[in-house]
Amino acid sequence: MTNIGFIGTGIMGKSMLRNLKKAGYSMHCYARHPEKVADLKQEGVLVHPTIADYVKACQVMITIVGFPKDVEEVYFGKDALFDSAERGTYVIDMTTTSPTLAKRLYTEGTRRGLHVMDAPVTGGDTGARNGTLSILVGGDKEDYERLMPVFKGMGTNINYMGKAGNGQHAKMANQIMIAGALSGVCEALNYARAEGLDLDTLLKAVSTGAAGSAQLNAFGAKMVHGDFAPGFFMKHFIKDMRLADEEADAIGLKLNVLKQVLSQYQELEKEGLGNEGTQALYKYYQKQ
Repeated sequence: MTNIGFIGTGIMGKSMLRNLKKAGYSMHCYARHPEKVADLKQEGVLVHPTIADYVKACQVMITIVGFPKDVEEVYFGKDALFDSAERGTYVIDMTTTSPTLAKRLYTEGTRRGLHVMDAPVTGGDTGARNGTLSILVGGDKEDYERLMPVFKGMGTNINYMGKAGNGQHAKMANQIMIAGALSGVCEALNYARAEGLDLDTLLKAVSTGAAGSAQLNAFGAKMVHGDFAPGFFMKHFIKDMRLADEEADAIGLKLNVLKQVLSQYQELEKEGLGNEGTQALYKYYQKQ
C-alpha cells in the first residue's frame, strides 16, 4: 500500500497528507478547487482532475471534509467515490460525521467489496501538523490492524473503538467533553476578569493544578489576548455538537451542558462568527 489519496485538504487534511508523505507514501489528492492545492502539487503530490481518476491511483483513500452533506456528495454524488473504487480498496472517512452515516458508508462499501472505516480525529491543527493526533477507529478489526502503519503516519494515540460507527460515537463523546471544558474555562476567566484579577497570572497559577486541561492550555491565553483565529472552526464544532445532541436525543439522553454550550455557540454563529476558532466562545461571556 504505497499510494494513498486524500479528499479534504483543509486545515487538518493538508498537514495529515504531508505527514504521510514524510513517512514515505506516494500521495495523491483530489480537490474541487485545484488552486487550493497548488502548494501540494509543487511538493510532489499528484493532483487528479476527477474523483474517478484519483480512485484508480490509490490503494488507500482518506476523506476528511467539512459536513455530513459533503461526505454524502463525495461517496454518493456526481463522480462518486463508491462508483469508481475497485474491490479490495481501503476507504477511511476521517470526517466527524454522524454514526448513522458511517454505518451507511460501511454497509454500502462492504457490498461493493471495499474495506470501509470511520476514523475521526482529535488534536486540532497542532496535532495534525505534529503527527500526534488521536484517531478513533470504527470498522472491522482486521482492517484496523492492516492499516496501523497508515494511522501511525498521522497520529500517536490510535484506538480501535469497535464496529462501524463506533469511531464516530467516540468522537461525539470527545466533543461533549470539550464543550464542557471550554465552557468552564470561559466562565472562570469571566469571573476572574469581573473580580479584577490579572488573567495571565491566573492562567500561570492554575494551569498545572487540578483545574488544568488541554483546553485551558490551548486556548486560555488566546482568549485573554483576543486571538480567535481558527485552529478548529466554530462552525465545524457546532456541527459536531449538533450531531452529538441528535444522537443523545435519539436514545433519550439529556445532555444539559452540551445543549447550553451549543446554544451559546449558535448565538455567536448568528452574529457571523462561524469562521472563528472554538475559543471565540469567550466572546459570549465578554458581552455579560
